[in-house]
Amino acid sequence: QVPLVESGGGLVQPGGSLRLSCKASRAITSVFSMYTMSWYRQAPGDQRELVATITPDRVTNYADSVKGRFTISRDNSRKTSSLQMTSLKPEDTAVYYCHVTTPSQSVSWGQGTQVTVSS
Repeated sequence: QVPLVESGGGLVQPGGSLRLSCKASRAITSVFSMYTMSWYRQAPGDQRELVATITPDRVTNYADSVKGRFTISRDNSRKTSSLQMTSLKPEDTAVYYCHVTTPSQSVSWGQGTQVTVSS
């Protein structure tokens, strides 16, 4: 298990931006660089869905619903993954979860951070 701490959620108007961060403070820096980092989200009544992924080689993948609006990144020196969200829509409202997959395929989840897009 890799303890993860998320931050950056909140209330934003449609069209606005938010940046989420996920820190694996207890991870060893060289080991963190081998993790695949992802962000998922879950809206009330819906299943948890994959939003974005970034591999150790910085290959990224996005859900069709967020392509061109969201950007996932990583800073290995800070053991942090970030999700920059722009042009937010009400349908982006959800709890967003950070997710880690280690080289041994161990999985960890963050506690979740609420994002609400509303006028």
